[in-house]
Amino acid sequence: MTADHGEFRGDYVGPSGDRVGPGGEGTGRCLRLALPPDVPTVRLARQATRDALAAWQLGQLEDAAVLVVSELVTNAVRHARDTGAIGLELTSVGTWLRVEVQDGDPSWRAQRSPADDDESGFGFVLVDYVACRWGIRRVSAGKAVWAELDA
Repeated sequence: MTADHGEFRGDYVGPSGDRVGPGGEGTGRCLRLALPPDVPTVRLARQATRDALAAWQLGQLEDAAVLVVSELVTNAVRHARDTGAIGLELTSVGTWLRVEVQDGDPSWRAQRSPADDDESGFGFVLVDYVACRWGIRRVSAGKAVWAELDA
């Protein structure tokens, strides 16, 4: 696992051109991790999220953020395991947080509505429930799934 901690000022504009975070001046924080595509990665990603939110004094977002990170990283491990490292990026401004997970698989599965007795398939349902908004975008080496949370 490799980490890159950064800081930026003002708004953050994602690679797709979408503005994320509140308007105006302010200091933002960013954590970028390159994670190995295996099962222990999910645990590492959850702990890195907890640590970052504690350092950024965003403990009120911990439960929702850890759930989103867990679901998105699990999907990347499960469906894009053979495509290389998984990227996790947490970007924060004020009480707002953007979670983004990148993997090398350019395809994505359509969101489905799992049956009550299904044992899996609830990941995007959970992300949709706790996030203010979320989406998927293409990146040069695959795709990025992102979600935004606000306390």
